[in-house]
Amino acid sequence: MSVCGEAVGAGSLPSELVVHIFSFLAAPDRLRASAACSHWRECLFYPALWPRLRLSLRVSPAERPRLEFLMRKCGWFVRELRVQFAADNYPSGGGGAAVAGEGAAAAGDGEAPPLCPRWLDLLRTYLELVLCVLSSVRNNRNLQKLSLFGDISILQQHGSISNTYLGKVDPDGKKIKQIQQLFEEILGNSRQLKWLSCGFMLQIVTPTSLSSLSNPIASTMEHLSLLDNHIPGNTTLITAVELERFVNLRSLALDFCDFTAEMARVLADSNHVPLHRLSLLVHSVSIMHKSLDSMPEDENWKALTRNSTNLRVYIMAFDVKSDDMLRILKPSIPLERIHFDSYITCVSGAVVDLISRQYDKFLTHFILMNDVIDMSGFPDLSDNRNEDPLVLLAWRCTRLSLLAVHG
Repeated sequence: MSVCGEAVGAGSLPSELVVHIFSFLAAPDRLRASAACSHWRECLFYPALWPRLRLSLRVSPAERPRLEFLMRKCGWFVRELRVQFAADNYPSGGGGAAVAGEGAAAAGDGEAPPLCPRWLDLLRTYLELVLCVLSSVRNNRNLQKLSLFGDISILQQHGSISNTYLGKVDPDGKKIKQIQQLFEEILGNSRQLKWLSCGFMLQIVTPTSLSSLSNPIASTMEHLSLLDNHIPGNTTLITAVELERFVNLRSLALDFCDFTAEMARVLADSNHVPLHRLSLLVHSVSIMHKSLDSMPEDENWKALTRNSTNLRVYIMAFDVKSDDMLRILKPSIPLERIHFDSYITCVSGAVVDLISRQYDKFLTHFILMNDVIDMSGFPDLSDNRNEDPLVLLAWRCTRLSLLAVHG
């Protein structure tokens, strides 16, 4: 760069001018330009240059020093923070599903699943990285968007195994309690938060977390996503009474078992702004420990769509039995996307047929994924008839833009 020549004196340029120059450069070019001199390097992390930060972290010890450096520089002022934690690689050669299968088999024999040192290291590192992120933004009052995503394969689908290892890594629960306290501090200190998303983060969110948000902040929140099937028993992360404070929500994502008929009535109230997006996670673990008796009935969905005429629903189902899906799929749900992910349970032709008949005017995405070792029953669409339910779905659903089958 010509401005870095000796005649100009790069080190003598005012910081405001250096930051202004940086603002025109892409991130890689900023890094190269910052090598001009120490003064330019000091200007590299001015708040104006880092309004948002998106990190995809491998759950690996090698990430920690780099994460600590970046969060120390940006954590106190960044306005939008998105962090995704992904395992460096799966423990054992068989992959995550194989580990789950071994653990389930051991549990069926009345034995505790064997503890793998790699899993212990994985969860230990994960907790340290989460602590680093949360402690860096605890006093950030400029934060407008906070999104935290755990590794869905490691931390969500194999919840019982994760909890087994968590007991070994954090036996007294001190780290988990510290993480939960930091998360509540962030919510309590926030003054501009509009977007909160926390998915598969292994007990970071508790049933009392949202009470840390002040009423003015809760009333201006536009997006709320809380997905964590590690919450024990019938405990929920948010109640209908708590949801009444969030009158400005445009987008909501919850475990399906937590989305009750009473919640639907709250969102259908005229005091609430119209909801645009509702994402629901249906998981066999949640259904096993919680009841579907409180789920919205068809009249609740009708009332909700009257208040939110542009509402679209996205459902993601993990290993859900066909009988349960037939109960869940009410006719008046404006279902736009549905994603089936199966390790044990296969999707039946009856479910696909129901979807194609009820949601032909809404459905745009249909995804069917399967990771079981025995593929002989996938997909289970053989109902002794000549018609293929997937072909009929593609024909009936006139807005369908994506039909994917992986397995």
